Amino acid sequence: MSVTGDLMELREEDIRKHYEAAVGMLDGFDHTPRIAKGREVAAAPERSSGIGTRRRFRSTTPGLVTRSTARPEGVHLVERIEGAGGDDPLVSPTQANVNHGLRRSLAIALAVGENFAEASGLAALKRDNLAGALGADKKAAFSELLAAEALAVAYVFANATSFSLAPMLGETQVEVGEVEEVLTDNAQLALHGALWELDQDIAALVTDEDRLVACVCAFAEQLMEKVALRAQNAPQLAAFVGASWKVEADDLTINGFTPARAAKGSTLTMQFKKSNEVVGNHIAKYQAMKLAKMLMAYDFDRRLNPFAELGGFIFTFMGDGAPGTGKTTLIQMMAGLVNEYCQVAGYPFRYQNFGIDNIDSYQGKSGQNAKAFVANVLDPQVIGFGTIDDIDQIAGKRGDRQSSAGQQEVTAVFMEAFAGANTVVRGNCTFGMFSNYPENVDDALRQRAGARFLVDGPQTREDYIDILALLMGKNHDIALGAHELFEAQMIQKAVAASFESHNKPHEAGLLNVFDRVHGQVGDLDTIAKMGTYLKAIQETDPRFTGRAIKNITDAVKVRAMDFELPDEWMEQPELFLTKDYDTKKDMIGELRVPITTMMVVQEINRYADSEFRYADKSDEVAIENMVRDMERSEAAKRRYLEGKA
Repeated sequence: MSVTGDLMELREEDIRKHYEAAVGMLDGFDHTPRIAKGREVAAAPERSSGIGTRRRFRSTTPGLVTRSTARPEGVHLVERIEGAGGDDPLVSPTQANVNHGLRRSLAIALAVGENFAEASGLAALKRDNLAGALGADKKAAFSELLAAEALAVAYVFANATSFSLAPMLGETQVEVGEVEEVLTDNAQLALHGALWELDQDIAALVTDEDRLVACVCAFAEQLMEKVALRAQNAPQLAAFVGASWKVEADDLTINGFTPARAAKGSTLTMQFKKSNEVVGNHIAKYQAMKLAKMLMAYDFDRRLNPFAELGGFIFTFMGDGAPGTGKTTLIQMMAGLVNEYCQVAGYPFRYQNFGIDNIDSYQGKSGQNAKAFVANVLDPQVIGFGTIDDIDQIAGKRGDRQSSAGQQEVTAVFMEAFAGANTVVRGNCTFGMFSNYPENVDDALRQRAGARFLVDGPQTREDYIDILALLMGKNHDIALGAHELFEAQMIQKAVAASFESHNKPHEAGLLNVFDRVHGQVGDLDTIAKMGTYLKAIQETDPRFTGRAIKNITDAVKVRAMDFELPDEWMEQPELFLTKDYDTKKDMIGELRVPITTMMVVQEINRYADSEFRYADKSDEVAIENMVRDMERSEAAKRRYLEGKA
């Protein structure tokens, strides 16, 4: 076994020697369900007279009446899969691929189990037990190690199955429900229980080939989740959790109870926008263009982005503005840029939007949808861009009685994913939250947006002329007049003016705080004076916490990276994209600019302006609702007294 980096190679010969055992399991075995109950499925044809028609024997002996008297059921998964596509007597390519995928996954799981047994000492205990020489003092450890091996083998089987069949998935989805037959007596019984339950699901839920692949993948995902949950408190798993295996032929990495994801990108059908088709929104457009290039600095070998290490990478951002100001256009522009760069570099790109249709009335399903969305975008084998449009409708405020249980689940998942204890920012993806009414988003979730993109649309006379000319198209003879088309959209010039406008706050409440502090300490040209300003903001708005300071300093670091990666770096991969991580890091480091006091003040004002804007709107909405309730109560009381009189 060779070692590459921190990965051990799982040799092909070690996998293939388990093919015979894997085929035996798929071909047929008997299993008596111990935890799960069989689904109501069509009875299989009788193999001989009388078998399968006799009533189950029920014991009348005291003490035995509660024992399961279920007969062992013959599980023939190959036959089940080959019969899942209709009446065609020939095996289809899809059915064959599923069978081959399951065989390969079983063999990989058994090979990992063998490695685990050798590394943990379980193999020696098995030999002693077989020889009848296992001491009484070792029986407890033997049982624990058998259970650990069962959990490891079951998880690897599910992980490899999900990974290998993922490229075959279509749009069809199948709900298999919770996996129940998770057995931990030993590895073989664990696999028998899993295959028995998979056989039950296929028999009950699969009517065509699309549903076959979807059913097997859904089952694998549920099995992984259940086994990982069981493994949290299980002993003797160090030899599995502490090691990583690489299966070169499948490009599969097995890393404990972490799911492997197939590095495939989604096919985008959206209507991309060019940057010159986004009128106004200068800072938001500029930051989106920079972020698109930042993502491309990600190194797939190191699984890290130099921007994430040096500072300045935007992991989460909030785009807010009035309806019709261009949030959707901004999404289309950024997705189009990243997609174009990835095509040049040959990187897989995955875009996914989490919309209102992902909120489900089934308890727990909305949270599962949110977890799947986050996992797909976070996948370190792709460049990811995830958007949550109209997040005020999707993620509910905690304590809000009008928010559904599904919305509350989504809020909890996003809060943990965006800034939780287990959040790791590799720099391969970014999440954008967009809303017309950000004041309706939960305060804690909103503060997990590290950057703020104010999507305010066209603002000046020049902006309105540009957008009219753009949307009118070319199928007319109307003269342009005295105007330099798109001159106002020259991004560097427009951004500089936009940043300068934040030398002073925009919101009236914050401007009062700024003027008061400025009158006391003078220009904010030292860290002490800026800290005094931040404390004064916190005294005015208690929601301005330490997380706000972190977001501000992150934004300042972004400004320190206030440079454009040259376009030719994106167009010619050998100039930057295909270089090693350290070279990329050095190239980026040379472009950094010094941090100035004015940068810090501008970013404090930008962030605090947005919080004051949200808070003022939120408070105003709450006051209006209370006034409306009081007016209704007063009208109801008056009507009641009039009726009584």
